[in-house]
Order: sequence, then C-alpha cells, then structure tokens
Amino acid sequence: MSKETELLCKLRNPALKDYAFNELLDTYQERLYWHIRKIVITHENASDVLQNTFIRVYKNIQNFQEKSSLHTWMFRIAYNESIRYLEKNNKKGYEISEEFIEEKVQILSEDAYFNGDEIQLKLHKIIESFSEKQKRVFQMKYFDELSFKEISELTKVSESTLKSMYYSSVKIIEEKIFL
Repeated sequence: MSKETELLCKLRNPALKDYAFNELLDTYQERLYWHIRKIVITHENASDVLQNTFIRVYKNIQNFQEKSSLHTWMFRIAYNESIRYLEKNNKKGYEISEEFIEEKVQILSEDAYFNGDEIQLKLHKIIESFSEKQKRVFQMKYFDELSFKEISELTKVSESTLKSMYYSSVKIIEEKIFL
C-alpha cells in the first residue's frame, strides 16, 4: 500500500482523521504554502489562503474520488482558493502596467520571507508582466516542479497549450533577464 493510500485510509477513518490530518499538514503544508504564495504574493495573504485550503480539504476529504493523486487534488483546491482570493480582493481587476509590476516587486523585496538577489527580483518582475494564466503555468512548472499533466489537471487546460505557454514564457525570460 502506498503512503498516499495509507494516509487516505486514515483520513477517511473517523477515529484516525485528526491524527492523519496532522500528518497531511506535515507532508504538504510547505509545498502548498509556496504554491499559494506565488499567486497571492504576500505572506499574510498566503497564510489566509492556505488555512482556507486546508479547511476545504478537511471538510471534503470524504468526497475525494481518487481520479487524481491526493497531491494534485490539494493543489487544485489551493489554486482555486488563491484565484478566489484574488478575484474577491481585486474586484475592479487590474491592468498590467509598469507601476503595477513595480509595486508587486517592491512588496516582494520588502517581505521578510524573501531572500532573493537582484537576478531573482528581475525574474519576478518579468513573471509579473505575464498574463495571469501564463504566470500561473510558469510558476507551477518552474517553481512547483509540477508535470504538464498535473498542471493540466489543475487548470483544465490541454497539455499542448500549457507547453506552448511555458516555453514562450521561458523564451521571454531568456531574452529579458540579462538586459
């Protein structure tokens, strides 16, 4: 029995659910935090979204149909919670302007949890100039190291479209990073 299958059995057993949920937190909390953090940017927002994600996981674990891995299912919930958070807090929407990008990079560079150098800040500035969908795909592939198949399951976009988006992002970064 795989570790994930064993964990699922415990999560579905009312007597072991709380213990198993702590194990789930230990296993996935950090990876989900950073996945969310790349979408919502600040530590405070990421912590809020992470909490909402785990509440949703806890409440819905009985409904998990195992059509994907537990990991992918939780990433999908985290992704949806992050997008929901952004939509709720950006009701007017926003235009990707130079000012907007600079503001996002400034927030990142002032964050106590960010310890990147100038190249990393430049990379994040370039990423912020991407469309939301292109940004998410790049972040999930590059930073979260998800496969195109997993990203496809999360975003409901074909693998070929994702590959095209990712590799065009890589090309843009390669062209702009050392300018």
